[in-house]
Amino acid sequence: MREVYRLIAERLRGGVAFAVGTLVASRGAKASAVGTSLVVDAVGSFAGDIGAGCHEGTIVERALAMLGEDATLATRLCFELDDELLAGTGCGASLDVVVWRPQRAFEETAQAIAAGERDVTFDLDGETIVVGRRPRLLIVGATALAAELTALAQRADYVVTVVDPRPPFATRERHPGADELLLAWPDDSVAVARAQEAGAIVIVSHDVKLDLPALRTALASFAAYVGILGNRRVQAARRAALRAEGYEQAQIGRIRGPAGLDLGGVTDGETAVSILAEMLAVQRERSGEPLSRSDGPIHPSTSSG
Repeated sequence: MREVYRLIAERLRGGVAFAVGTLVASRGAKASAVGTSLVVDAVGSFAGDIGAGCHEGTIVERALAMLGEDATLATRLCFELDDELLAGTGCGASLDVVVWRPQRAFEETAQAIAAGERDVTFDLDGETIVVGRRPRLLIVGATALAAELTALAQRADYVVTVVDPRPPFATRERHPGADELLLAWPDDSVAVARAQEAGAIVIVSHDVKLDLPALRTALASFAAYVGILGNRRVQAARRAALRAEGYEQAQIGRIRGPAGLDLGGVTDGETAVSILAEMLAVQRERSGEPLSRSDGPIHPSTSSG
């Protein structure tokens, strides 16, 4: 989503003709968030995906017509993504999409959405659209696995902070993609502040000198996901150390370790996939089971707009 709003800001700044299709309301299974958009230029190329399936062609056609007519009045399109009508390809949702042409004043809003540093609200065709800020991930341990997890998490819209007090580890050469790289202990004030902002904390340091202060910081936070790398012997030792310090079982029970789903991963990249998968399942309150083993909805049900 954010890349599309970055493109919107660029086109407004450059005076390029384009139109936008924006999801403003959805009912039933939710494949995309309200506010998700696609951008169409005057030659018919487009960027973005709003989860409308085969109906996205209709959105592009309407956008091209609007550009051809040099029209500025927004048009609302309503789609029923019905399984029977779409030969089993629908998701049982109904979507309202507004095709519109942003004006120059929208550039600042588009830039703010692209940055993701705060919640952004704007009005479109009688609907109030709220695009939330990017969620935050704190990784303790500037390891090779941390670099892999950073890249994957950013694709899932996370702002990633990597913290490590060891100068040879916490370098921009090793972690060029991190949004923030802290040369600090995980219980230093700046790391604690990042933990309080984080929706997920993952400890990949593999070092007791870092693991225990990191766990203390994580357990004092509101993070929905607290994961730690390490084999089962290491996991038992870390939990025993916390119990000896007076932590209760309910607190220790928040820790997910070994971190990740059982995907059989061996490489750093594979391990990062398993950790991110568990993070998403926990934060979205899903089971993490294979979809083929359940008959429930693939996407959460919702009613918005």
